[in-house]
Amino acid sequence: MTDPLRDWQPAPPGFKHVVSVSLGNSSRNAREELTVLGQPFVLERLGTDGDAKKAAHLFAALDGRVDAFGLGGADLYVIAGGRRYTFSNIRKLVSHARLTPVLDGSGLKNTLERDAIAQLDPVVGWRGRRVLMVSAVDRFGMAEALAEAGADVMFGDLVFGLNLNVPLRSIGALRRAARLALPLLTRLPQDWFYPTGQKQETSVPGQGTRYYAWAEVIAGDTHYAKRYAPRDLAGKTILTQTITEADRAWMQERGVARLITTTPRIGKRNFATNVLEAFFVALSGRREALSEGEYLRYIRELGFRPEITELGSTHPAA
Repeated sequence: MTDPLRDWQPAPPGFKHVVSVSLGNSSRNAREELTVLGQPFVLERLGTDGDAKKAAHLFAALDGRVDAFGLGGADLYVIAGGRRYTFSNIRKLVSHARLTPVLDGSGLKNTLERDAIAQLDPVVGWRGRRVLMVSAVDRFGMAEALAEAGADVMFGDLVFGLNLNVPLRSIGALRRAARLALPLLTRLPQDWFYPTGQKQETSVPGQGTRYYAWAEVIAGDTHYAKRYAPRDLAGKTILTQTITEADRAWMQERGVARLITTTPRIGKRNFATNVLEAFFVALSGRREALSEGEYLRYIRELGFRPEITELGSTHPAA
């Protein structure tokens, strides 16, 4: 195995260092420096191209040397219908970090993204808006917020995750499906139903194409949205979170009219919720996940707001 830390550099003295160890494609790696509330930070993403052994090595080698880990390209937990489900193989993976806390973004998704839907309502007008959530169980806060705002939501978890042509048309149906399926699914390798490594760079449009055509807004994980998308997305809005310049170019090529990210851009990209959750934990000085109220307090204090970009323009609209 090639040493993934061969060219790695620790943060300068006085900086706090957050590293996201991702099972995703290494071509999406990034490293940004910023100062927040007087504290300088390095935010970094290290992709392992779907190699779990390489990810385990990174967790072990950097344990105690950085302030917080993010876990990318996988979920440790899924919070759905008020219950928390743990993926067994991912719990084993992150066990290699014994000193540094590991955050997968699930806690922040349940607060930040729920809050973002409310903030976006005056601009988007959710009531009656046709929204396809390609995968909702990993973003249950967003799913519930969209339903509560009156959007006409179609949840594609069974269609895209399990290849069953059964779209879910209510938050109640999603809760029931989660309660039945997640105890079993969390015992299986997550890459059975979530794209990792090179799979993140390939599209496999199929039976779900008509649901993309129906929707005005495509919401959820960037990789899921791209993997199952048809070539024609003319006039669509994509609501997501983790975006690189290559993703923006992909969307423009397919005719996407509007991109909404639930957080603003930091440097050249919008970092994933796992990075931001680890960032908030490092900022707090704690060594564990924060409460929903604490995450919301930091979101307000730092002025984090959704970012809307009309893709015909080079500047954010809000």
